[in-house]
Amino acid sequence: HSPSQKRKMGVMKNKLNNSHRSLYPTDLTERQWQILRPWFEPELKDSNLGGRPAKYPVREILNAVLYHTRGGQAWRLLPHDLPPWQSVYGYFRKWGRSGLLERVNDELCLKVRTSEDRKEQPTAAIIDAQSVKGAQTVGFKSRGYDAGKKINGRKRHLAVDTIGLLLCVIVSAASVQDRDGAKPLLENLSDKFPTISLVWADGGYTGKLLIWAQAQLMLIIAIAKRTELHSFEVVPRRWVVERTFAWIMLCRRNCRDYERLPEVSEAFVTLTMIGLMTRRLARQAAYRKKDWRMVT
Repeated sequence: HSPSQKRKMGVMKNKLNNSHRSLYPTDLTERQWQILRPWFEPELKDSNLGGRPAKYPVREILNAVLYHTRGGQAWRLLPHDLPPWQSVYGYFRKWGRSGLLERVNDELCLKVRTSEDRKEQPTAAIIDAQSVKGAQTVGFKSRGYDAGKKINGRKRHLAVDTIGLLLCVIVSAASVQDRDGAKPLLENLSDKFPTISLVWADGGYTGKLLIWAQAQLMLIIAIAKRTELHSFEVVPRRWVVERTFAWIMLCRRNCRDYERLPEVSEAFVTLTMIGLMTRRLARQAAYRKKDWRMVT
């Protein structure tokens, strides 16, 4: 098909979804929307309670947030055929403050684990930290300088399961040492997933942290070290969290920290992983449907 024909086909497909714009690559498919719909679509209000109905569909708001996260442009630069940036940003902040994004991430993580024939609750995790440059919008009080990486900005502390799915994330100043940022991360991890008893980490987490984690949280931290310096090798277990960092950096909004508040940066990381798990679950559902049709 020619480019003009493809655009027309995109408009026709979108009209079937009651939308009058061309499709973006980041738009949710019908399968993906059905996965997220129970959490993001508001319940129908009783007409006797009053209140103004929503002006924009929640699906379009979510499409706009995913477009913004993947593209990395400023909020004010959202395309005109998407809902206004003020509404999109307002929904995004509301989802983050209410803890909705964190709940959706946790539920999708359990679903993905079950779909891949793993135990629903994880029993082991991998932690690591990543320093990213901070833009001018990052406040002085929440930014720092990582002397090891020579980065002025913030640091993401991540805990993932053995297949790389996000369990917890905390954003701090880049000047915070890995072992210091790991304490609140491990406390949050232990509260959310009490079944976890083993955590893998690199050499930056040695010292008193190991004793503290075992005494306070009943967590055993196993240090995975490289055998030789100045040589590339895949370190067992640690490569899983490194791959998760790579997944997060595929969204350009995460390549640099632009947020004034650290919790907004955490929300973007969580939303990125929600999109990844939603696509994975939708693909698995499509394959199952295809296999069923072949059998019948």
